[in-house]
Parts: sequence; C-alpha cells; structure tokens
Amino acid sequence: MGKGGSASELSFPRYFSVEEVKEHCKNDDRWLMIDGKVYDISRWSKKHPGGAKILGHYGGEDATDAWTAFHNDKKYVQKFMKALYIGDVKEKEENEIKLDFRKLRKHVEDTGLLTVNPWFYIFHLAHIILLEILAYSVVWYLDGGILAFVLAGMIMCVSQAQAGWTQHDYGHMSVFNSHKINHIFHHFVIGHIKAASSHWWNFRHFQHHAKPNVMKKDPDIDVAYLFLLGETIPYSWAKRKRGFMPYNFQHRYWFFIGPPLLLPIYFHIENLIFVFKRKDWVDLLMTISFFARFFYQYSPFYGMGGAFWLYMFVRFLESHWFTWVTQMSHIPMKIDKDDRSDWFSLQLATTCNVESSWFNDWFTGHLNFQIEHHLFPTMPRHNYHKIAPLVKSLCKKHGIEYRCQSLMTAFGDIVRSLKKSGRIWYDALHE
Repeated sequence: MGKGGSASELSFPRYFSVEEVKEHCKNDDRWLMIDGKVYDISRWSKKHPGGAKILGHYGGEDATDAWTAFHNDKKYVQKFMKALYIGDVKEKEENEIKLDFRKLRKHVEDTGLLTVNPWFYIFHLAHIILLEILAYSVVWYLDGGILAFVLAGMIMCVSQAQAGWTQHDYGHMSVFNSHKINHIFHHFVIGHIKAASSHWWNFRHFQHHAKPNVMKKDPDIDVAYLFLLGETIPYSWAKRKRGFMPYNFQHRYWFFIGPPLLLPIYFHIENLIFVFKRKDWVDLLMTISFFARFFYQYSPFYGMGGAFWLYMFVRFLESHWFTWVTQMSHIPMKIDKDDRSDWFSLQLATTCNVESSWFNDWFTGHLNFQIEHHLFPTMPRHNYHKIAPLVKSLCKKHGIEYRCQSLMTAFGDIVRSLKKSGRIWYDALHE
C-alpha cells in the first residue's frame, strides 16, 4: 500500500490534512481524495482498467468529481476501493463552485438525464451500416470505375465519420448500463467498422477528459514537434531553442500536415505501435477483420492496390471532418500547466461549444455540446441540450464564461489560435 501502510495495519479512523495528501503525488507514492476519504493507489494504479496515467494525473488531489464523472457503476467500483482506503481528510477542500456543481450532478442523476433512449442509438448505428451498404452498392452497380470510386469514397467517409462519433459513445459507457456490453459494441464499432484499437482510444481519450489542455497530461496537445499550442508552450520552446518547425507559419502549414494527415498517417502509426507494444492481439484481430472485409468487398473491382487507395481516400476525407470538429472546442481555449482547478472550472476554461442545430448536432456527433460532454462524459448525447441551460446558469452565477459560437467561427478560431501561438514563439525567439 505504499507509505501509507495497508488497511489492516491501520487503526481507523485515521485522519490526514489536505497538505499531507498533496505530498503523495509521485509514481511510487500516490494518494487520492474521493468524497473526503483517502486512498493509497501506489501499487494498484497499474491494475486500473482506465490505465495508470489517468490516476497519476490526480495524484495528491481531490478526484471526487472526476471519479464521479467517469464511473456510472459506482457501487461496483467501491467494492475494489475498500482495500485501498487508508483514512479520512481532516478538512475537505470545498468551495461554492464545487458544491453547486455537485448539486447539479445530483439533479442530472435524479431526473434521469443519464438514461438512454435506445432508439436513438439503434437508428444511428443502422444509418452507419446502411451507408456502408450503399457505398458497396454504388461500386457494384457501376462495376467499378473512377466515378464509383469517388462516390463510394464520399459515402464511406460519412459512414466512417458517424461511426467515429458512435464509438465515442460506447467508449464512454453512455449507451448501455452494462460495462461489458458497452465494451463489446466499442470493440465492434472502432475495430471492425473503423480499423482502430479500442484500448488505444481509451488510453488517450480518458487522459484528455481527466485533464483537458493540461501540459504533460493531455496527449491531445502533445504535438509540439509539429504545432505549438496556447501561450505557455510556444514561449517555453522558444526560450529553450527547442523544435525545428517554422512555427510562425503553423497556421498555414496546418492545412497541409494537420487535417490531411492525422487519420491517414499519424493515427495508423500510433495504433500499430500501441497494439504491438501492449501485445493487444484482440484489438489487432478486430483491425484485421476490417481490412479482410474491406479488401474482400473492393479488390474484385479495383485490385488490391486500388482497394488500398480507396481506403486511403476515405481516410483522407474523414480526417478533415474529424480534425476540425474535434479541435474546434479545445485548441482556441486555455492551454497551460496544471493549476489543480476544480472539475467545473477546468472544463469551462478549456472547452467551448458550437451552436446547436439539427445539422450541427449530426455533423459533430453532438460534440458541439463539448462543455456538457466534458462535465458529464457518461451522459447520452441526446440529453446534452436538456442540461445546457442549467450549466449556463451555473456559469453566470459564478462569473465563468460559457463560450458558444457558430460552426464557422469555431473553425476559424483554430487557425487564429495557431497564428497567435506562432507569433508568441517568434517574438520570444527573437527577443
């Protein structure tokens, strides 16, 4: 149990000050505070289903709201936490924002906003499968050819993008009450339909949610050898003469090495490294099942080489869609070191929304409600619009900005933010 000792060695109740807990934030000595209780996770963190890193990001901190947000099976998880419990906190670090947000969380639970409308996900998955069938039908009807290649590629792009949004739902355990069933569907959609690793996605994405836009903790902003984001990173890299890119032009080369290459190149490489490093043969098998199906369907019309380029064409198109949508809510926001903000303040400082409409909701997979999604990651996305007014009211009460803009403005903010960060780097480099 690390320096805290095992539960059997301690006489309860044992009390710790918040400052004492904060001292235990190292890899081999890590404590957490949840609901006023202290847990020693020093040895156990590697067994954590979500990975050790996400726990490490909250070492020595109050992880109550993060723990609540990620777990929709709290009674089950608490059974495992009993062995890690080492005492209580003398005086909880609570403020009005924390207390108000927890009241809002209770309202979410009491009013059924975590309850799924199954027909939403049935229809959504059905329209993905129908689009896949339509793409193949176009190629079959036209007996291959360049027109069928382009039309099928565009249809598959829509299907793949929408599959990306729905795998996101299964990955967050926001569709079924059962973790096991969520995992099965997540494996199927991201593996067999999208050719990616579910464990790789979980590893990256939950870290992002735990500490969005926090340096050294959010892998989504760990792109400094290509792009410098925010204000702190560009200044730091300029002063230390790090990097090799002309970052003052990053808002321009973004259009060439950002969206066009993220899915076709970067994610394929990262996926392969992850599954082989972790020896994750189940995820690898699911990926192989996608390519076996894809080449079986399209190589009779285009040959193996042509089918490969059809696949890359789809990924090239999808990559633009995916990159702009996923980055519009975070790149223009605060990117800095960890200041241990409370859950509500952290998510609002690093996340923004895009206006709701039937098209925006469908096009973004409801990630235009990024604020609500980050506050309540297990909430079914068809309920985001119901909680949004209450989130706005809480922001207004505490003087916190609730940023929401048009889709085109959000896209433009990515480029404007890159330009601003590049200018900070250039000015610091030439001071």
